[in-house]
Amino acid sequence: MINNPYIAEFIGTAILLLLGSGIGANVSLNKTNASKQTPWVMITIAWGFAVFTAAFITGQFSGAHLNPAVTLGLAVAGKFSYELVCGYIISQVLGAIFGSWLAYIFYIDHYKQTTDESSVMGTFCTSPAIRNFKNNFFSEMLGTFILVFGILYMVKPNIIIEGTSVENFGIGSLEALPVGILVWVIGLSLGGTTGYAINPARDLGPRIVYQLIPRKNKISDWAYSWVPILGPLSGGVLAGLLFVYLQ
Repeated sequence: MINNPYIAEFIGTAILLLLGSGIGANVSLNKTNASKQTPWVMITIAWGFAVFTAAFITGQFSGAHLNPAVTLGLAVAGKFSYELVCGYIISQVLGAIFGSWLAYIFYIDHYKQTTDESSVMGTFCTSPAIRNFKNNFFSEMLGTFILVFGILYMVKPNIIIEGTSVENFGIGSLEALPVGILVWVIGLSLGGTTGYAINPARDLGPRIVYQLIPRKNKISDWAYSWVPILGPLSGGVLAGLLFVYLQ
């Protein structure tokens, strides 16, 4: 049993990034058995089921937010305790770093065989199809708004955390599948502009790993990195505010 919700968020986000980064590596790196498959369909399906798997494992212990935008959006909506927000976000980012690093180690031979650095970077973090910060920000904000707004209506209070004074929402075991499907459809419908980070930890953690691994000609693109951080956080806050207004 995972008695500490922060550990549960770390584990859940690590599993999410291991599987999510893994699909990126599987379809993008040289000489993998999936490298000739249809990447976008595989990527969106895998991310959706990665959310389901990670949330199903850890939902009963922390609510399986696995995403700072979800944590912040639920807090704004009054469905999660503000005093837990910072600890959850730190755990999520650290879990994302660890999960992404595990995926890198798993595919390390294929990383060595791949010279297209944009493909390599794409297995870690997102980048825009057309670079326009204003529109890229809107894409990430709207995609995350749909995610958090959907979660607020799909899930119900499902965890009790000592010392908190509100009903704490999370992606519980039963609700993990529809949320996974929601992530899948967001990827299929709205993911083409920016790669649909819709999760600051999902982008920042792997971007840090990419910066640290020993490769030449890195293109980490830190100038863009604020978009998949602030865009999703803004979308989560807006979803929480609208939910409160509609009550």
